[in-house]
Amino acid sequence: MDVEKINEIIKEKPNLSTALGMEFISTPEDDVCIARMKVDERNRQPFGFLSGGASLALAENVAGVGSSSLCPGQVCVGIEVSGSHVKAVNEGDTVTAMGRLQHRGSTLHVWNVNISNSAGELISTVRVTNYVINPKK
Repeated sequence: MDVEKINEIIKEKPNLSTALGMEFISTPEDDVCIARMKVDERNRQPFGFLSGGASLALAENVAGVGSSSLCPGQVCVGIEVSGSHVKAVNEGDTVTAMGRLQHRGSTLHVWNVNISNSAGELISTVRVTNYVINPKK
């Protein structure tokens, strides 16, 4: 999945992806989107662990970038995010989110996103549903 055009859009204005330190990476698979995020003061809890909300935001953004890459000219927005956090991540580590498209309809996309730490251990598993909108002219 080529995410370079979406990366350009993300860098145009401040947004949640840039505020939390997300980096989106192109992949050879058409149905896979990947992002990395260093755990630091932008996305950690006061106790020094990755915030669960930041994990969900990472997953939703991975799915959004994936859907947007598949649907140029359309607007893709998350309408449902549901996740389970199974392991804590300390500040200083880097997490990787791998989203895989499960369903590609004309108006709905469903993604499964697994987030792992730098040791490859599962941190969170998240399901995201995106709504695909044709913008009004």
